[in-house]
Order: sequence, then C-alpha cells, then structure tokens
Amino acid sequence: MTNTTPMDSSTKETEQKPVRSFTVLKHLWQFMRPYKGTLVAAGVALVFTAGVTLSIGQGVRLLIDEGFIAQSQAALGQSVMTVVVLSLLMALGTYTRFYLVSWLGERVTADLRAAVFSHLITLHPSYFELNRSGEIMSRLTTDTTLLQNIIGSSFSMALRSALTFVGALILLLFTNLKLSLMVLIGVPLVLAPILWYGRRVRKLSKASQDAIADVGTYAGEIIQNIKTVQSYTHEELEKKAFGKEVETAFKVAKGRIRQRAMLIASVILLVFVAIGGLIWVGGSDMLAGRMTGGDLAAFVFYAIVMASAVATISEVLGELQRAAGATERLIELLNVKSLIPTNVGDTYQGEKENQGPLLAFRNVQFAYPSRPTLPAVAGLSLDVPQGKSLALVGPSGAGKSTLFELIQRFYDPDAGQITLGGVDIRTLSTESLRQQLAVVPQQPVLFTADVWYNIRYGKPNATDEEVIQAAKAAHAHEFIEKLPEGYNSHLGEQGTRLSGGQKQRIAIARAILNDPKILLLDEATSALDAESEHHVQQALETLMENRTTLIIAHRLSTILHVDNIAVLENGQLQDLGTHLELMESSPLYRRLAQLQFGDVQKEV
Repeated sequence: MTNTTPMDSSTKETEQKPVRSFTVLKHLWQFMRPYKGTLVAAGVALVFTAGVTLSIGQGVRLLIDEGFIAQSQAALGQSVMTVVVLSLLMALGTYTRFYLVSWLGERVTADLRAAVFSHLITLHPSYFELNRSGEIMSRLTTDTTLLQNIIGSSFSMALRSALTFVGALILLLFTNLKLSLMVLIGVPLVLAPILWYGRRVRKLSKASQDAIADVGTYAGEIIQNIKTVQSYTHEELEKKAFGKEVETAFKVAKGRIRQRAMLIASVILLVFVAIGGLIWVGGSDMLAGRMTGGDLAAFVFYAIVMASAVATISEVLGELQRAAGATERLIELLNVKSLIPTNVGDTYQGEKENQGPLLAFRNVQFAYPSRPTLPAVAGLSLDVPQGKSLALVGPSGAGKSTLFELIQRFYDPDAGQITLGGVDIRTLSTESLRQQLAVVPQQPVLFTADVWYNIRYGKPNATDEEVIQAAKAAHAHEFIEKLPEGYNSHLGEQGTRLSGGQKQRIAIARAILNDPKILLLDEATSALDAESEHHVQQALETLMENRTTLIIAHRLSTILHVDNIAVLENGQLQDLGTHLELMESSPLYRRLAQLQFGDVQKEV
C-alpha cells in the first residue's frame, strides 16, 4: 500500500513556487475585509491596552520619587491609586481586545473553511484521483484550526508586543538618552536571531504539517479497508508501516521544535544580558546623582516591557510562521482551477422538434489526462433515441464507463462532441446538464445519515409522501419499515447497516425521485444474490419505463430485451443491434455471450 500519489499539475506548480508572505497576507485579508469594523475595534482596544500598560511605568516613577523618596503619605496613596486605576483600565482593554480578536479568528476561520470546501466540490473529479483525500482533509481541518488559533490569539499577542516595544522605546528616550542609545544598539542584536531562525521555522512548519497529513492519510486508508487488512493478516505489517509514518512526522516536528527552542533561548539570553547591563549603568548613574530612583525604576520597567515584548514576539513568531505555512496550503487548494467550469453556460431548454436523437456522440475522441497516449474512446459515433434503452457491452477497457463520465461532463472530449437534444453539452452549465441525468452505480453511494436524507438526495425539496412513493416504486418501502426507526433509521458510514440489495434499492428510489430525462445504469444487479436481484430488477423496470436509458452491462442476461445493444472494443463502436441481430453479425458479442452462458438462443 503506497503513501505517495502524483500531484495534480496545478499543485505541482504551486509546490515549485511557494506562495510569498505578501501573497499569503493578501489572501488572508480577503477573508478579514468583511469584518473591518471588528478589526478596527480590536485595534483600538489593542492600542488602548498598550498605552495603559506603558502608563504604569510613569505611575511607578511617581510612586518612588513622590511617595517613597519624598516620604509623603498623601502622594503615596495617590500614586498607588493611579497604578490601581491604570490596572483596571488595562484589564478592561485586555478583555475587549481578547474577545474581539478571538471572535474574529473564529469567524475568519469558519469563512475560510467554507470557501475551501465550496471550491473543492466544484473541482474536476480527476483532481481527487491524483491527490489524496487524507491530504485534502488535513488542509480543510487541521490547517484551518491552526489558523484559528493564530488569528484569535498569537497574532493579537504579536501586535500588542510590537506596540508596547515601540512605545517603551520612545518613553525610554524621554527617560534617559544615554541608556536609550544603548538599547538601540542592542535591538538589532536581538532581532537578528528572530529573523534568521524565523525563516527556518516557517519552512519546517510547512514540512511538519505535510508529514502530519501523511499520517492521517495512511491511517484513513487502513481504517477504510480494515476488512482487507485483517483478512490478509497484515495487522503487524500495517502497525510497523504506520509507526514509520509517525516517526517521520516526529522527526520533522523535532527539527521544528529545536529551531523554535533555539530562537526563544537566544532571545531570552540576549535580552536579559542587555537588561543586566542597563541596570548596572543606570544604577551607577543613580548612585552618582545623575538620575533619580524613580527614573531608574521607570527605565527598568520599560526595559522589562521591551524585553517581554521581544520574548513574546520570538515565541509567537514560530506560531505565525506555522500560520503562514497553513495559509499557503489552503491557498494552494483555492488556487486550483477546475478543468470543467461549473455553472457556466446555458440552461437546457428541452428537445426541439425534429432535432434527432436525445443523446448523440459525434466522432468522440478522449484519453485520460494520466494516460494521454492511450485513447479510452477513439472516434466513436452513437445515437440514443428518446425513450429507448441502449446497453453498452464489451471487454474491460472498451470505454463503457468512460462514456458515462463524458455524458456527466466529469471530463470533456479531446475531439468531437456530445449533444443533448441537439445541443453540445459543453455549452450547457454543469448544473443544468446533470439535472437531466440520474446514475445508479454498481456500488451505490449512501451517506452517513437517515433513509429520508439518502432518498431525498435525488430531490432535496421532496415531500415525505414523495419519498415514500419513490421507495415503494423501488421495492424498498417494505424493508425500510422493518428498520429500527423506519425512515428515520441511520444507515451508518457508506450504508454499512444495509445489505447490497437494500443499498441498491435505496439508490434506485433516489433516482426515481429525481425523475431524470436520461437514466445511467452501471450494471446495478451484478453483485447481488438471486432474491435481491429479482427485487432490484423489478424496481429498475419501473424506473426505466418510458425513459431514455443507457446500461453498462457485464452480464448479458440482464440486457437481452433492451431496444439496442452497442458493442464496444478499444474505445470504438464495433456493432449495434438487438441481441438476436448481434448473435448473427458480431463475432465479439457472440464470443462474450458464449463465454457467459453457452447457447444463448435457447434462453431467449
């Protein structure tokens, strides 16, 4: 079981050209722009809190110079009261800032997550064939959650620290010019490791998130295929393989943590060595009478505020770099262009008089993007009259499933055209086109929800009565009523609480409710036992009545009485006719029939 998958070309391009920080911020700003009012209010609270914090330094100076040194009880009480009031104001400002910034983080993250998901479900299906679902889910969940923590906490702390740093530096200049010049000389020495280590932390953060995504992808794949793993007794093998994935992620994370630890330790060492030097020089000046004790206390207070600000920035910088990495990964998803534009085009207006077949293929040529030199359909032309049934038969790789995917516009032909009611389907919006179609696949897809939801997926605004009627027509009502909660029963992940025949009938009920113009059946009975096949076949006959139907047939016994059978091989149409006609005219069809049940003539 492999852990690597080739990336989509658009993803490769993004991987080769990492998004720059400015672009990251620009994309993030698009999601913050609608909440400019909240952002401004949070900024005001931030500036207010920083201002109050810096004012406490002056309160400390007054407390020492006019209270302790002057030995004035009144001045002491007034100075203490000033400090208390400033502390209350700082608490109020901090509450406001924290609430607004946290709200903004939650709101922006929710919008970003919704935007990414909305974009994902419009992408061409081949994107999900080339990119792992676990990697995509990691970006949608883990990365957005990380971003939420950053916007709602770390970003605010970094801004607050930056403001207090600048404010403390300005007040230092007014307090003592000589000491301030010493601080200005020391600042670049402190900022240098922040910038150098920060760049390395960002690179390692993105690598760490990618490694974690690999772990989630691997675990998801094993859990999804747990029966296969256990039937081949691969539990120990998978434990070891998963352990390697975990260790790889741990090694990458260890490198990131080491760089962050070095960053924080370097900054703390430099900052407090600098503070020690300032206290020594300032204390010498105070003892020599060149500055008061209050000035020294205020200066030390501002120096500590600056040191705390720098330490906070250095610690938060790693988180901000992780946020940049997470945002890059999300932007990569948002920047993927769908090869099939959604909801761009005309609305299907119905068939025109004397316009020919309802569905037609005209010299269609197509090769999958992953196999561009191997045509899946080669110059195929085929008509499907309205209200008639057409079966597609042929060996594996003949192009049967590919035609279904082209009809639904999961891919566009490389050459030729497919028309619906005489209109090229590429001129129709995907929504309008797909509303004319319903698919009953060989392996029905059910959602982790109740019966109502799964049948109503074919028509979301259907009434309960319409759902029940569709279930009755699909021969599903009887077994649904016997479920523990009837139509309210949850079916489990992928409908695991139902048998194969029951799942198939739920899928048919969904298609009946959808009431499509064209029905696409992908051998809906091939994996069923005789009794289930009987019920499903009856449901399909109801569904197919007076409806244009295409059937992918692997078992020829299920399509002996369709209106026409198209024999395909190597993406080309080999022959067309009824069962009896093809038994006479098509060697390939006759060989397929004989391989399945010998002398077909006796069964007709």
